[in-house]
Amino acid sequence: MKSLAFFLASQQSNFINLLRISIFVVMAWIGGLKAFHYEAEGIVPFVTNSPLMSFFYNNSDKTALNEKGESVAEYTLHKNPEGKIVQKNIDWHQENGTYLFAYGLGTVICIIGLFVLLGIWFPKIGMIGGLLTFGMSLVTLSFLITTPEAYVPNLGGDFPTPQFGFPYLSGAGRLVIKDIIMLAGGLIIASDSARKLTKNYS
Repeated sequence: MKSLAFFLASQQSNFINLLRISIFVVMAWIGGLKAFHYEAEGIVPFVTNSPLMSFFYNNSDKTALNEKGESVAEYTLHKNPEGKIVQKNIDWHQENGTYLFAYGLGTVICIIGLFVLLGIWFPKIGMIGGLLTFGMSLVTLSFLITTPEAYVPNLGGDFPTPQFGFPYLSGAGRLVIKDIIMLAGGLIIASDSARKLTKNYS
């Protein structure tokens, strides 16, 4: 146990670099997928309902009637199931600015990931990348407050106790909550980069 503890302690800098590489892989992969329609469409509920981001879309405040004659947010009527192509939904997303916004967001995410990776060799760039990762994660976690789809909807059913709404995270909500790890990781790599910078300054 003692030798394991000494080994783990001696590898801390390597593990932090592994964290940088891990964040880069996630950022590059997810950012790159924003170039594809299914991923761009998948983030619409988050962006539309966010007071920080909804202005990027053209139809965020529009409502429409669903099959039951109920007034709902228009975007809910234009969801393409993953792997399925419905042209009228694609047309709506093009008019909404869904794809254009996703291209820009994906580029930003990839750049942040690159900054994080470069922190292995360039502490100043790494510190910026870590802080941007922290900031991006804060915005993502805010979706837990603003996005109805983050929680299990009330679809009826006979349960002894309600199993919808807070704290019952949906698939989308479970995806978002994981960003709390990214948030912590961003601060760790920013702190490590800052430590290297201050060491150089002294």
